[in-house]
Amino acid sequence: MVMKTYDWVAHYAHRHGDKLACIDVERGVRLSYSELDERACRLASFLTSGLGLRKGERIAILACNSADYLVVQQACVKTGAIMLPLNWRLTAPEISYQVINSEPVILIYGDDFAEVAQNVAKECKIPHLVEWKADSSDSEFEQAIKNASPDDKPAELSLDDPWAIMYTSGTTGFPKGAILTHGMALFNAVNYGIVNHITSDTVNLCFLPLFHTGGLNNCINPTFHKGGTIVLCRQFDPGPVLKLISDPDLAITNMMGVPAIFLMLSQHVDFEKTDFSRIKNAPVGGAPVPISMHRLWRERGVALQEGYGLTEGGPAVIISEIDQPLEKAGAAGKPVLHGEIRLVDPDGRDVQDDEVGEIWIKGPAVTPGYWNNPEANAGAFTDGWFRTGDAAYRDGDGYYYIVDRWKDMYISGGENVYPAEVENALYENSRIAEVAVIGIAEEKWGEVGCAVVVVKSGETLTEQQIIDHCTDRLARFKIPKKIIFLDSLPRNAMNKILKGELRDQLGLGQLIRK
Repeated sequence: MVMKTYDWVAHYAHRHGDKLACIDVERGVRLSYSELDERACRLASFLTSGLGLRKGERIAILACNSADYLVVQQACVKTGAIMLPLNWRLTAPEISYQVINSEPVILIYGDDFAEVAQNVAKECKIPHLVEWKADSSDSEFEQAIKNASPDDKPAELSLDDPWAIMYTSGTTGFPKGAILTHGMALFNAVNYGIVNHITSDTVNLCFLPLFHTGGLNNCINPTFHKGGTIVLCRQFDPGPVLKLISDPDLAITNMMGVPAIFLMLSQHVDFEKTDFSRIKNAPVGGAPVPISMHRLWRERGVALQEGYGLTEGGPAVIISEIDQPLEKAGAAGKPVLHGEIRLVDPDGRDVQDDEVGEIWIKGPAVTPGYWNNPEANAGAFTDGWFRTGDAAYRDGDGYYYIVDRWKDMYISGGENVYPAEVENALYENSRIAEVAVIGIAEEKWGEVGCAVVVVKSGETLTEQQIIDHCTDRLARFKIPKKIIFLDSLPRNAMNKILKGELRDQLGLGQLIRK
């Protein structure tokens, strides 16, 4: 049976239209559910009647967080278009690869990204560009909404229809576009909302970028599913965020971040005087949380809820309860309600408690595959199970601990970095003979990249020259923070670089997460 999908924002616009849906902090914009829905209706009308948008076509968006980002998402829901959130931290060549793969017909962009957007649109032959202004002043986007009809003629959609494509880095060095369906959005909202107590009274503070699954699919959509309110920041800044948390008029109840964010908040001068009394849930993901951080936040009355997820998983896969015992610190928690999980060995056999295995997942919140990438799809699934490439063990009480990445990926400030992509960029330097990139522990960001470089005979190369080489090719969080020069790299008989041996040789130690 094909199940129909429904427009959550439109539902609450009819049910309690005056309820605040979103507060855009930087722009000073407050939208009720009725106002958000009307803007989305008008934008949908412009896109279909004015630009000829059809169901299933892609709309790219390159912009910082704002209320209008949510308007675009809701317009996609109404038209049946597929939203393509672009990571503004990436360089133009990195963005172009994603655009070429997904072929959007419209690019909506913030004026602060005008140069990149116009260059990408020209190179990738995107038919239509629409600009909005960060200061909320008059723009093509605003004029389109102002002049369009508010009539809502929604497309017929099922839970199996895609609503977004989110690109994640791949082990080949090229990103893969995970297909997110309306069914995934629904079941993730339920899974995430149960453990994190999302209700109509929730006021969810979102400072995570909306191009990331954590921002859009954990902060925004579960809140809209229950008719709560979003307090939206353009970007994360610890001082202003602490002030927002203390504001009794906002009465923020929920906030999600990566460990580096909670560390920065705790190290800010205003941390001790911030009023956290209204915070009910503080989920944290992207990397394990040290027990010292758990203790520090619990002293302020906030229990950090560790979790594990990935774009392809909804993202919520494993989440801690708010009352998870402190002695279980480091555990990602237990699996969500609507989903299945296995830990398997390299031969695909289930492992026992306390044995490490690769995480395999299945369920209605799991992606059906990658966009326009049959090779990646063939390697991602086994008998209907999605192979995450991440390793974990389960203790006797049913708690899951993320141990390491089955692949070589490391996490820097909550952002996934795959060494192959960084290595590919470094190999563009003609003076580099060999290079291996590995993740190493670092206090502020959790993990950072270390590039081990062999320079070609007769050539010279400095650490700064390597960093400068990366600047125009890679996002800042991908640029290695440590450079080591060697005469050669250890390899096996198949000529594969032995990164474990390299770690031992350099005394860098293994990244073990327990």
